[in-house]
Amino acid sequence: MTGRILLLEDDANLGVIVQEHLQLHGFRVTLCVDGEQGLTAHRSGKYDLCLVDIMMPRLDGFSFVKEVRRSDQDTPLIFLTAKSMKEDKIQGFKLGCDDYLTKPFSVEELLLRITAVLKRCRRDTATATLASFEIGRYHLDCTRQTLSLDEKRIKLTPKESDLLSLLCRNMNRTLSRGDALREVWGEETYFSGRSMDVFVSKLRKYLKDDPNVEIMGIHGKGFRLIVGDKIA
Repeated sequence: MTGRILLLEDDANLGVIVQEHLQLHGFRVTLCVDGEQGLTAHRSGKYDLCLVDIMMPRLDGFSFVKEVRRSDQDTPLIFLTAKSMKEDKIQGFKLGCDDYLTKPFSVEELLLRITAVLKRCRRDTATATLASFEIGRYHLDCTRQTLSLDEKRIKLTPKESDLLSLLCRNMNRTLSRGDALREVWGEETYFSGRSMDVFVSKLRKYLKDDPNVEIMGIHGKGFRLIVGDKIA
């Protein structure tokens, strides 16, 4: 597998080691030593994936990702960090990262994670469902990744669109957490589960203007998108 990777790492030795290792496996790697340099590189080029260290000078990894996600919701992101606190990992997933690797790590494990994320993202792109759904008074356009109500239109992130589309395909039926995690996140872990809960909360806010639409949590099982009559 090949692709273009933006690597943000302020440790010069580690940065060069990772860059050279990935280049040996066919990737083109742009190495930046701080967040501001990374933003400049991101704005001037197109990348298949970003590897982002959290603790960096001038602009930290979280701030870098916040800026990137203002205009780019699609490029997958993997955090590289010495911080192992659960709160930091949850914050990373809330910002839209796709994976999280704690230092010290082996370059072999990093390569496997990069390959898995790229395969998942490319598979999702290739098999994206070109469809639309009516959700009460809302209209979901999966192609444009938009949710509309009258003149109001919300631009969804890819994961928001994928998750809502999956709920629509199971409308008025229970969608298990495991199925949702495997299909949208590609894995069933504690952190992807917390990330999904954040996305469900966002979707509930988007759908709040139609009282006949509800995403109900089914304890111990998953979620159910209910439209119209509340089916038990």
